[in-house]
Amino acid sequence: MSETTAAAAPEGVRAVSPGYRNYAMGLLLLIYVMNFVDRQVVNILAEPIKRELGLLDWQLGAMSGFAFALFYTVLGLPIARLAERGNRPYIIGAALAVWSGFTALCGLTQNFVQLLLARIGVGVGEAGCTPPAHSLITDYVPKEKRASALAFYSMGTPLGSLVGMGLGGVIADLHGWRMAFIVCGVPGVVLALLAALTLVEPRIRKTAAELKAHAAAMRNAKPFREALATLKRKRTFWLVSFAAAIKAFIGYGQAPFAASFFYRNHSEEVAALASQFGLQSGGFLGLALGLMGGIGGAIGAYLGGMIADKYGGRDYRAYVSVPAVASLAVIPIYMFALVSPFATFALGALLIGSILGTLWYGPVYATAQTIVPPHMRATASAILLFIINLIGLGLGPLAVGALSDVFAIGFGMGEAEGVRYALLVSALAGLGAAALFWMARKTIREEMEG
Repeated sequence: MSETTAAAAPEGVRAVSPGYRNYAMGLLLLIYVMNFVDRQVVNILAEPIKRELGLLDWQLGAMSGFAFALFYTVLGLPIARLAERGNRPYIIGAALAVWSGFTALCGLTQNFVQLLLARIGVGVGEAGCTPPAHSLITDYVPKEKRASALAFYSMGTPLGSLVGMGLGGVIADLHGWRMAFIVCGVPGVVLALLAALTLVEPRIRKTAAELKAHAAAMRNAKPFREALATLKRKRTFWLVSFAAAIKAFIGYGQAPFAASFFYRNHSEEVAALASQFGLQSGGFLGLALGLMGGIGGAIGAYLGGMIADKYGGRDYRAYVSVPAVASLAVIPIYMFALVSPFATFALGALLIGSILGTLWYGPVYATAQTIVPPHMRATASAILLFIINLIGLGLGPLAVGALSDVFAIGFGMGEAEGVRYALLVSALAGLGAAALFWMARKTIREEMEG
């Protein structure tokens, strides 16, 4: 992200200086970190919320995934269409203010229904973040750096999870789970102003005549239908989208139950380790899981983008080969973490698993941004995210939670073994993701070049 000359800008877009580009990328990364802090903090709080409100695991899955994803995915598409012609920094700033406010409201809820509604509000706000951000980044950076730039932005996923898990666990131990929501939500309101006031909209302003002609064209055209027609011809896009959705199904599905797995299967070891650092179990577990997932995930996301840019310039198949191999390699590592009798070994395996589990971010998002014309990029991003989040975030936590209840109650295994087997079964879905990524090798070169 440190080019010394301004990148050649796409047609109709004003080039930005390398210094400003670095600032904007840093700010967008910070915004995305806050996106995942507010999205994922609920995962480390799941067990105390379950105990206080008397919930089942499927309700935890609905609260952390389905309720959020339903509105997040549906609203992402119209917001993306707005981003194709509106001021993208203003959209991002407004969205950040909304989701941060609803995160803080989660701390004031008194029952499951109220918490569910507050999480829906978080999803409504977060729908306005990534499609316009992806579109902005694509305008800010040159094509040959696109995978690296989008991978850099995607580091917000593991870094935000790290902060959310670590900060949420410590605050919950000291002041309860409600205060954790409030503390995580408030800073985003301030950051929203910074985004709206300092991010530059690089699109060149049109004259009055151009604006009138553009408005007439927009009335007569069917831009969303046009984007769908273009994408319909791109088999690679659909293979990559559903492969990424399976990866998200695994990641989002397992995340709300990672802390519960350690609480239920390694409680004594976790308590002993926590005491060595002067922490309670929640604070230690939040920091440990956050560090394993955050550091490993950030390394994986960045490496995935770097590898894709390095080898993808020679052969576009690298964009799908890298996530295909990583999707296979992570399965036995994650399974070892689940069956290991020691919490320390399990946490170490999760670090390696997090690196391999996030290698797909940069290649997948770069493929979606490069495979369509510039005026369809925000829409392509929104459609990709619609598929990823509807299947991954919407169904993942709910499915894993329901499986946990089936194993624990239906098969009489108890809560500890129930969550273990639910996580083991969900990990096997990675076989499907690897197969889809590999199938995309047949078409990606022709469709990316066309």
